[in-house]
Amino acid sequence: MTELTRRVLFSVVAAPLAGLVHAHYLGLFTPSIAAEAVIFLALVASVIWVRGVEGKPFVAVSVTVFGVLYASMITFVYPLRYHDYAVGAGAGTALVMFPVFLVWATDTGAYTFGRLFGKKKLMPSVSPGKTVVGAIGGLFVAIAICWLYSKAVLEPAAHLALSPIGVVVFGAAISIAAQTGDLLESLLKRDAGVKDSSSLVPGHGGILDRIDSQLFALPVAYLIVGYLLIPIPS
Repeated sequence: MTELTRRVLFSVVAAPLAGLVHAHYLGLFTPSIAAEAVIFLALVASVIWVRGVEGKPFVAVSVTVFGVLYASMITFVYPLRYHDYAVGAGAGTALVMFPVFLVWATDTGAYTFGRLFGKKKLMPSVSPGKTVVGAIGGLFVAIAICWLYSKAVLEPAAHLALSPIGVVVFGAAISIAAQTGDLLESLLKRDAGVKDSSSLVPGHGGILDRIDSQLFALPVAYLIVGYLLIPIPS
């Protein structure tokens, strides 16, 4: 399968998936569990003719389903944007960018502390460049930026706040999720025997390397942010 074919197939799957998520939050359409089950069974059944016995059909199905579910984690920007606490476009944007900024803070902190003080490797068999000190540094930088973002952006733009405990919990959770997502993507490339996930972003390991941490951080953010946010009077 050529690179162009892979991109076309991914677009065919990913575009309708993002559209379904958006339609759900607009109240236009919500697929039933039965419909989702039938789609999954149709996918499994299709390998009988497409792959056959020699084509490792169930490995192909597993990889396809994992790939779709893994990439679809990016659609959690929608429930964050339309969160019940996010009143207005500005508030929704501020809430979406919250975990995004924490991921960037984690990456920057991990790289800086790792280069300056890192000696012991975090998981050399998966990602030789990552260190324990870097991981801890990224965690603390994320918590610091979490507090700063809450005060400088979230409160004035969205009229939402976090308690001191909420800052620590949210910042730490997003940082750990981001670093786990980064490690998983490195593991996927090693398992596939490739250096870069694609050629779309030359010199950066591919497009997946740019969003791997977000794929973990966005669902975690949506899961816990509702328990931590404190509405404040406008």
